[in-house]
Amino acid sequence: MWRVYASTREREVAAFGWPPAQQEAFLRMQYRARCQSYAAAFERAEHSVLLADGVPAGFMIVARGPSETRLVDIALLPEYRGRGLGGSAILGLIRETGAGSVPLRLSVQRGNPAIRLYQRLGFSIVSAGGVYIEMEHHARIG
Repeated sequence: MWRVYASTREREVAAFGWPPAQQEAFLRMQYRARCQSYAAAFERAEHSVLLADGVPAGFMIVARGPSETRLVDIALLPEYRGRGLGGSAILGLIRETGAGSVPLRLSVQRGNPAIRLYQRLGFSIVSAGGVYIEMEHHARIG
């Protein structure tokens, strides 16, 4: 999970102009903080490794509750992005939430290209204040 997380932030952190060791130290600190934050907010969340042909390609964190299922985080290594793996995992959640009749919700950072994927999969924006956009999918079964 560390390697996937780092791959999502490397370009951003490299722009700071720091030496590689400082970049890695910063990313590791940020990763630990993110893990602690998720654990506090979503203590019973399920952590899954996403596989591509049996090879670890990314991860997904999902928190299930009585009133919603929340896609807490999903990320793929760069070499596996754009191949449909993430979309397939999210479609599985959409089917699951449709069977249970609860909305599937997520937050995504403004400007993240994944917003287009979420919209193609049927998510709609429910709020767009601040840095994050809140999106929701109401599955329709039948």
